[in-house]
Amino acid sequence: MAQRKSVPAATIPARDPKLDRIDRKLLARLQQDGRTSVSQLAREVNLTVTPALERVRRLQAAGYIEGYFARLSPGKLGLGLLAYVEVSLDRTTTDAFERFKQVMLAHDEVMECHMVAGGFDYLLKVRVTDMESYRRFLGDRIASVRGVQQTHTYFVMEEVKSTHVIVVPD
Repeated sequence: MAQRKSVPAATIPARDPKLDRIDRKLLARLQQDGRTSVSQLAREVNLTVTPALERVRRLQAAGYIEGYFARLSPGKLGLGLLAYVEVSLDRTTTDAFERFKQVMLAHDEVMECHMVAGGFDYLLKVRVTDMESYRRFLGDRIASVRGVQQTHTYFVMEEVKSTHVIVVPD
């Protein structure tokens, strides 16, 4: 009788066994306000300052915390036009993917760039000042990349929900 290979269970556990209740509280709280002082964090999770600081440093070193940032207002900065762009390449080779990736990494207008499975190859989140700047961006930065076959743009009329918060599993 042929031996069957075992198939791994779900690839994403419901709960990371390396994180305890206090770690999860710290992560959730730091997402709300990354500028919260260590002494305030310690009070909220019922620790003294030194163990709280050690936990935060451990979470950073382990890669759970990738960084801290200020959330800016795009409208106040004159970047009120948000668009999502589907991009299809004419070939799906490693070289074509790498070329497109490098061009997108070089442009600040591209807030997010995701290679996706489905009817197109990449989904971009682009933020610019206005329709004219988007037209220039599309023609000069996206359509001019060798291998780009087709694009479809969807302009955001209203941002109903926009968050950076990831739910920390219990």
